[in-house]
Amino acid sequence: MNIKNLNLSISGKNILKDINLQVKKAQIVALVGQSGSGKSMLAYSILKLLPKNVTLDGEINFDNKNILKLSQDELLNLRGKDIAIIFQEPLSALNPLHRIKKQIAEMIYTHEERAKDLENRVYELLKKVELDKYADVKKIANSYIHELSGGQRQRVLIAMAIANNPKILIADEPTTALDVSIQDEILNLLKKLKNEFNMSILFISHDLGVVKSFSEYIYVINKGKIVEHNTTKELFQNPKNSYTKDLLRANIVAKDFDIKEEKLLDVKNLHVYFPIKKGLFKRVVGHFKAVDNVSFELKIGECFGIIGESGSGKSTLANAILKLMESSGDIIFSNQNLNNLSKKDLRALRSKMQIVFQDPFNSLNPRLSIFSIISEGLDIHTKLSKKQKINLVKEILKEVDMPDESIFRYPHEFSGGQRQRIAIAR
Repeated sequence: MNIKNLNLSISGKNILKDINLQVKKAQIVALVGQSGSGKSMLAYSILKLLPKNVTLDGEINFDNKNILKLSQDELLNLRGKDIAIIFQEPLSALNPLHRIKKQIAEMIYTHEERAKDLENRVYELLKKVELDKYADVKKIANSYIHELSGGQRQRVLIAMAIANNPKILIADEPTTALDVSIQDEILNLLKKLKNEFNMSILFISHDLGVVKSFSEYIYVINKGKIVEHNTTKELFQNPKNSYTKDLLRANIVAKDFDIKEEKLLDVKNLHVYFPIKKGLFKRVVGHFKAVDNVSFELKIGECFGIIGESGSGKSTLANAILKLMESSGDIIFSNQNLNNLSKKDLRALRSKMQIVFQDPFNSLNPRLSIFSIISEGLDIHTKLSKKQKINLVKEILKEVDMPDESIFRYPHEFSGGQRQRIAIAR
């Protein structure tokens, strides 16, 4: 694939500027840049998965054809067959109403109407993405997406992407929401499949650490422009552009916290058990212990880390502390036991306890503007006028490095990283 002088604008605003990028056969090419730099828009441009108000010009040559000049029927034949994509957020990309096997089978029969032995081909694909190490593939094939972990959902997306032996696989930040051990497994799986199918991979990421061990060639994008490209080894050893140097230097700087002796939160013997029900009458036959006898304390000004693999109970613990799910034990916040409070008393404390959810796309209401999303809490806990709320929301957006004009836009208009900034602002 060879992209030449590609420009993309939305409602007159330039998003991609004079992009030139090449992917050779069986090569892993990485596209790296910060949130909002245009990485995902470039990926969607390759398959023309773009909104109606987009202006696109230049060339995207694949197999001696300019994709931008293909008819709709030719595009439909190309998508998912010769060029496949793994989307950034599995929960948004997979249909929650259909079983896994139906969604994978759909990828096959869309391009192969008389596909034979479809069910066994689905099972074989699930084995290729190593889902058989979690459970029997027939059981996984009959599951819905809410019954799978984040890493398992990502493997399902990969199975769908490789269903028709694509020549190029576009991986749009496929490991962003996964813990480190699962992330390594997914990257190793992609490398294995790349060798097995002899396919090229365009790997999109903001994480140079991941890219260094995975890709052969890197393009660096900033504000919609390719600012540097080179082999992975050369780019890391001898970066030319100042933005690339900043990316390579960027690390979280350790800070000294002003920790007080006074306890803000004291969790004692916290349990969250989920009933296991079986039989026709769904009798409880046991309990799954998601959080089992956890105790810790958090002092004022302290930053307290909780680390564990997927499914270890981290999010369940956080939700239980905020009383977003039932638990037993003591949760003492500001000298009040939350498990003994009424709903009315809890609501009064909500403004002092906040959470940033793991998946920003699913935690932000797609029908509300950014102003409505952020000001919703202000409506409940304050009596500010609309003008005061607008000014306050603008100030909060500045604090998370989001422009003023974001205020009346909607979640789907932002990148994954920008949506996370909005969730932090809320």
